[in-house]
Amino acid sequence: MDELFQKIQKLIADKLEIEEGKITLDASFRQDLGADSLDTYELVYAIEEEMGISIPDEKANEFETVRDAYDFIKSQSK
Repeated sequence: MDELFQKIQKLIADKLEIEEGKITLDASFRQDLGADSLDTYELVYAIEEEMGISIPDEKANEFETVRDAYDFIKSQSK
């Protein structure tokens, strides 16, 4: 996996207190990783801080899988 995915994976693992190995691009934040709405809000905030980007609330609400977040972050960090 690339460096961006590894950063995201580590952030998710830290925030949700789960093993990094459970976090794949196709993992659903709610169903596979057990995140609730507060978890996802905190995750978006952590990603914004770490990556130096801004994620609009309406976009953040569309993040269902790790790939959704990854693709958006990748599009912002060019």
